[in-house]
Order: sequence, then C-alpha cells, then structure tokens
Amino acid sequence: MVARVNYWAMWGLLVAIVPPVQAQEPAAATPSLTVELNALQPSETGCRVTFLATNGLGAPLDKAALEVALFNQAGSIDRLVTLDFKTLAEGKTKVLQFDLAKTQCDGIGRVLVNDVAACEGQGVDKAACSAGLKTSNKTDIAFGL
Repeated sequence: MVARVNYWAMWGLLVAIVPPVQAQEPAAATPSLTVELNALQPSETGCRVTFLATNGLGAPLDKAALEVALFNQAGSIDRLVTLDFKTLAEGKTKVLQFDLAKTQCDGIGRVLVNDVAACEGQGVDKAACSAGLKTSNKTDIAFGL
C-alpha cells in the first residue's frame, strides 16, 4: 500500500516553521578621521612630511589639528609639534605637507599621534575625532597612535 503525501500540508508546515527572510539594512559606517603618513622628503629647511587625511566623521571640520611626537632613531622623543590640518571636508581626502625645520628625515625613527589638538565643526564633538582616529603608513618609519 502506497501512502499518499499531502504536499500542500507539508508546504504549510514548512512555511509555519521557517521564519521569513527580512532585508537587513547595511551596517552604518563607523565615523572616522583617517590619517596616513605618506612620505618624508628632505627639504631646504629640514624634512618635509606628507600626510593624507580623510574626514569620515559625517560633517565637515572647520579646524583639525594633531599633536605628534617625533622620536629619533634611538627611540628618544626629539620634540612635540602641532600639525594644523585646517579645514577638512566630509568624505574628502586632503594632502597636507609640513616642513619640519632643522630636522633630518633620516633622523626620524617614529612619529606618534599624541593628541587631537583641535577638532571643530558644527555638530562634531572633539571626542569623535579622538575615538574615530585611524592611522596608516606608507613609509619605513613607525607611525601610529
């Protein structure tokens, strides 16, 4: 004797058991301020340091500045400098160059972001720059937080 299978009943049971697939919204991007140490080149006055900065904080910055510590090849702090990035448009990458007077490029062993000196813009909290700060590096010296 062959049992008859009621496929419609099985389908109804399957539909009742398996929850419907719901479309998921893409995860919101984490707000960030990305700074890349891109190059060091000898200049007439010392060493020219090139950074790329990308504002992904969700709003333009009217003023942005980082305090960085420069370490020598022996690992000792040479000095602290504040680099003024000026304005940073939302979502745009900006090239910034700073001439470090009386500093030889081959004498720099490490660059450390010590603090966010300025982070100002309508609706932007200074803490957002610190919390969202990310670094990357295209040089042979150490760079980071």
